[in-house]
Parts: sequence; structure tokens; C-alpha cells
Amino acid sequence: MKKSLIAGAVILGLTALTACGGNSSSTDVENWEEWEGTITVWDGPRWDDADENKFHWIEEKAAEFEEKYPGVDINIVQQPWAELGDSLSVAIAGKTWPDIAPIDISGGTISLNHIEEGVIEQTDDLFTAEEWEDFYPNAIEAYEHNGNIYGVPTSISVQTLLLNLDIFEEKGVEPPVDGRWTYDEFVEKMIALTDGDVYGFSTYIMPGYYEAWPFLFMDGGYPLNDDLTEYTFDAPEAVSGLQKLVDLKFEHGAAPVEMGSADVGGTFQAFAALNQRTVAVQPWATWAISSLQSEEYEMNFMVAEYPIGDLGEPVTFGGVGGYVMFHQEDEAKKKMVGEFLKLVSSTDEQYVMAQNYGTFPARISTADMDPFADNPGMAAAQELSDQVIPIPRHPEWARIDEVIQSQLQLAANGEKTPQEALEDARSEVERIMGN
Repeated sequence: MKKSLIAGAVILGLTALTACGGNSSSTDVENWEEWEGTITVWDGPRWDDADENKFHWIEEKAAEFEEKYPGVDINIVQQPWAELGDSLSVAIAGKTWPDIAPIDISGGTISLNHIEEGVIEQTDDLFTAEEWEDFYPNAIEAYEHNGNIYGVPTSISVQTLLLNLDIFEEKGVEPPVDGRWTYDEFVEKMIALTDGDVYGFSTYIMPGYYEAWPFLFMDGGYPLNDDLTEYTFDAPEAVSGLQKLVDLKFEHGAAPVEMGSADVGGTFQAFAALNQRTVAVQPWATWAISSLQSEEYEMNFMVAEYPIGDLGEPVTFGGVGGYVMFHQEDEAKKKMVGEFLKLVSSTDEQYVMAQNYGTFPARISTADMDPFADNPGMAAAQELSDQVIPIPRHPEWARIDEVIQSQLQLAANGEKTPQEALEDARSEVERIMGN
């Protein structure tokens, strides 16, 4: 098994050998098990092992697969999650895409543009109809387009608020009962937690990530209308939600100056690192629960809902992680690539991921194994799954999202008012949508 850490345009030189069917033998599809060659698999960091290797799981699966099929070499390309989308765009533009790539659990979804461009393979025939019934319907829905399935879902996540209970106790602030609070109650507690070098709340904003977005939804805002033909994020409901978010920083002084930056790692470390812990509350996808329970952080924390706004009920965002197969010229290789997808998406592997990566399984059979029997944090987060508002499934969503997120950053940095930011996004979004 080959391993490499590569990002950006350097990928072009590596994957040109393997992505579009190169470096492989020609085999009749009926004898696909005899196919020999290289399968290029991109993946992001997950949980670490004793050697602090966050790619050990996918490497172990590759070694297991290579042992079963000695003529196959799995080439693992390590990709930082935040750079995955840009790296794929570069690879696709150069027609040097990998054979398999992951879908980010933090709110990512399959790219309708990639499907319509023909670079993503259908996976309807990868499992039988009975086997597909083992996947939760909402997980499959995230990978469907025009009646076909593209990829395999492996995990489900929701955004939650995570509370450092030691800071709550130190400041004499009671956490919300049953993890539920109104926006006014939330603000009152964030102000009470802010003292000296500790702030009540913080988050980051960047394209493709949605921890801050439930605030924009809390009063009824949503980026597009129901049939995805009009931009609606400058409606009063969305402006009100964004105002409530930035007020934490500029009106109430309960968030640091860094709130709203694109510094994902710095934001998390300010909350979780033992030598920092300068923020009491942050929103994260459920992978962070597993991280906070690890020896590296060992935080005394609880899971809470996003505060309730004018909607009258809490809302959150969610994502369905998994893998997609890119276009294959060789049918025998396609079958072999499919076998690797089956391996990494199996009931047992989803159980391993649920226990270690802080995600919910996409398979019913895995959920029946009760992976969170001894994990009250994950069990509490799972209760939020019925509050999820999905990402708009617009073919140009990635471009639309980038425009909106850049304006949200300007509002969070105080360079624009929430109304200016959301109104200024309209013209560019409408141009992308062809309006």
C-alpha cells in the first residue's frame, strides 16, 4: 500500500497515473476478481491511534483489501478536510480524479455538478434492493439524484452546542435544563460566562461548513425558496438570525474578536486544548464529541441544542458522510473499486466509525448494535437528529455557498451589517442561478 500526503495542484502529477484507468491490467468484467492495478483513494483525517496517525483506519482497510486481492494496490492520498473541495476541483479540471473520495461529514453532500458532468458513478447496483434497505432513507436521500444513487453513505452527523461544564461551574452559571434554552436565556448565560480571558461563545465561518448557520435559521431564514429558484437569505427572518449571532460579539461582548474567522483549528483549540480553554460554548459536528472524550482533551462537557428563536423550536444542520466513486473506463476495475466501497461501508466498519469518530451510523444494522450504549454524549446528540434542516440541493450550491459565506464573514468581522451582507450576496447568487 502506498501512502502520501498531497494537496492542491501536486495531485495532478500523482493521480494522472491512476485516476482514469491507467496503471492497470485489462480484465473481462466477469473475471473482475482477477483485475490487477492501482486504486487511488482520497480520505480525510479521522481519529488517531497510539502513534497519532489519523489515517490508520483507512490504511488498515487498504491493507486488508490488498491481502484479499494481491494484484491490487490501494494508494491512499491524505487530504485535509478544509482543502478537499478545492483539491477535487483541480483534479477534475485536469481529468485526474481519484477512484474514490470522501464526502465531508460536517455538512457536505454529493455534488450535482459532478454528477451532471459525468465524473461520478452511479452505485445503484453496488447493493441489492434488500441490502439498500439497511440504510436509513434520509442517508440514501442525501446521495440520490434523479432516481439514482451516487456513492455510499457511511455516517450521519448533526451540529450541536458543546458546553465546557467546568467553566460553567467556575463562573457560577447553570447550564440549560435538558440542554434547551431560548435565545434570551442563551445570551444571558454567555454574558455571565464572559470574564477576563474567557468568552461565552465563539465559532468560525468558511465555505462548506455550517456550525454558525442554525443561528440564521432560528427565526425562519433559509438561503433559497422551496423550489430552489430564488435567493431568500436577505429576508427579515434571516437578517434577524445573523444579527443575533453577531450581537454576541459586538453588542454583548460575549465572543472574542476571532469569532467569524476561517481558522477552524484555532477555534477548536481555544475551546478544547488543555492549555487554552478560553471559550465556554462552541458549536461543532458530532465528531468533536469523540475528540473531547479522548485522552488529549478529557473535557467535562455536555451537549445542548442551539437556542430557540422566533421559530419557537430549536433547529440544527446535519450532514451525511460517505464515499463516492469517480468515473471508471474499465468495468472490471469498477467492480473492484465497488468492492472496496462495500468494505469501508459495512455494518462492522460503521460501528467502528460510530464508536471512534463521533458519528451516527447510516446503516440500521449498525444502529441495532447500540454503539452509544456507554456514551451519553452521543446519545444526547442523536436526539437532535429530528431538528435537522438540510443543505439546499442546488446544482450550483458550492458556488452559492462560497458567496454567502464570504458575506457572513464580513458581517462577523463588523465590516458590514447583517442586512448589508445578506443583501450584497443576492446579485452574485442570482447570477450563479441564472436569474
